[in-house]
Amino acid sequence: MNQSNIKNRLLLTLLLFVMHLTAHAAVNIQHWQTSTGAHVYFVENHDLPIVDVSVNFPAGSSRDTADKSGVAGITRYMMTLGAAGLSDEAISNQLADVGAVLGGEFDTDRAAFKLRTLSSAREQKQALDVFTKILQKPDFPESVLSREKARIISGLQEAATQPESIGNRAFMKAMYGMHPYSLDESGEIDTVTKIKREDLQTFYTQYYSAQSSVIAMIGDLTRDQANQIAESLVSGMPQSATPMPIASVALPAKAVEQRIAHPASQSHILLGYPGIKRGDPDLFPLYVGNYILGGGGFVSRLTEEVREKRGLVYSVYSYFMPMGELGPFQIGLQTKKEQAQDAIQLVNETLDKFLKKGVTEAELKAAKANIIGGFPMRIDSNSKILDYLAVIGFYKLPLNYLDEYNANVAKVTTAQIKDAFNRRIKPENFVTVIVGDVNAK
Repeated sequence: MNQSNIKNRLLLTLLLFVMHLTAHAAVNIQHWQTSTGAHVYFVENHDLPIVDVSVNFPAGSSRDTADKSGVAGITRYMMTLGAAGLSDEAISNQLADVGAVLGGEFDTDRAAFKLRTLSSAREQKQALDVFTKILQKPDFPESVLSREKARIISGLQEAATQPESIGNRAFMKAMYGMHPYSLDESGEIDTVTKIKREDLQTFYTQYYSAQSSVIAMIGDLTRDQANQIAESLVSGMPQSATPMPIASVALPAKAVEQRIAHPASQSHILLGYPGIKRGDPDLFPLYVGNYILGGGGFVSRLTEEVREKRGLVYSVYSYFMPMGELGPFQIGLQTKKEQAQDAIQLVNETLDKFLKKGVTEAELKAAKANIIGGFPMRIDSNSKILDYLAVIGFYKLPLNYLDEYNANVAKVTTAQIKDAFNRRIKPENFVTVIVGDVNAK
């Protein structure tokens, strides 16, 4: 048996072994609604005396308007800096007193608040009491708002000098145009300057309703205890209606190229096209295919062709970012300014070959083995599972999404990858942004 066959046999054996292991590591997700309409996703786990809670709202930056960009992000953050008469210092002290940790997330689609607390009665009660006040009774203090606006504006001014930040902003604006996905999560200097406390209160009332919230929980609780917590968390939330869905994304009708001057010695380059939504039927063929194209680090084609063989870039990658509507498919690279055009040409040639010829069976086996082999590390802690619960709940994914993940990866074929990429990715209509181009004025 030659070395190639031995290697393929080993990869297949590893794939089957990992699938066997993960088949017995099912995540039992329980789902119900509270009396106020909030959706709850719960995993009971008594291994540790800890409870993790996440409450998610459709209140990301896509809910901003162009003239008030930044309101969504400031609203979420300010909710943690004063509630029910508690100052930000008092909130921190009361949580620290019982060893609780407050966190959260904010992106284009979602605003989320997280709490980790011990499950013992005193600690859990105090932590949840503070958490509930943050969710139900934010104060939005004027003095704190002034301070935070100054901090955000300073950050925006700094970001306006950084080629990576410049490129990311320009890329999203060029790809999404007037769609709310083009709005930056931090806002703009002129819009943040004008934000008032009343804007935050109005946004909170409109988008932080009990009915539209998604609660994820995992830890040392019974179903009844989890339900009591969920009911308490949202019982005093605004009763406004669930927000309308975000508008569909229009696909670019022609290529767009933007060249931006910058004194950096490197060019920062982004290429892309609207990709896929959460729950898209093409998700797994595109995800596995992209691992081979540019998502697998040093084993990907883009790294092999553009970095290793030609030495044209310092780094190169590609990824899909599924969102509520079509999130971006993005290729990114950094290179010396004088090599930028050659690097872009080689990236396009590599992608063109990928689309025309597809992937090999050997590449597919290796990609599956790596993805499936790494999957247990994605759910090896309560906090990681909590994040998946929030995504499953917020985007209405199947409850068996995690249980079926490896099986869905394993089912992908070379033909499915080629078909999905050619239907969904149109290089002739790509958005290209080059920050630090030698010819830019």
